[in-house]
Amino acid sequence: MAEKKQIPLRLSEKLYAEIAAWAEDDFRSVNGQIEYLLTECVRQRKKDGKYVSETMDVPPELEL
Repeated sequence: MAEKKQIPLRLSEKLYAEIAAWAEDDFRSVNGQIEYLLTECVRQRKKDGKYVSETMDVPPELEL
């Protein structure tokens, strides 16, 4: 298996909590869940040849 690149990542507390809950539901670590989500987004982009959303660069409004 190829080595993994480590990167610093800053998330709001609300976003982290949502990802952590989702990760728990999927029996993954938070890191594993983030990697899974990013991998799925890249797969989707390769499949469609475009971003999943036209507003990909717009920060989400989270009302949690």
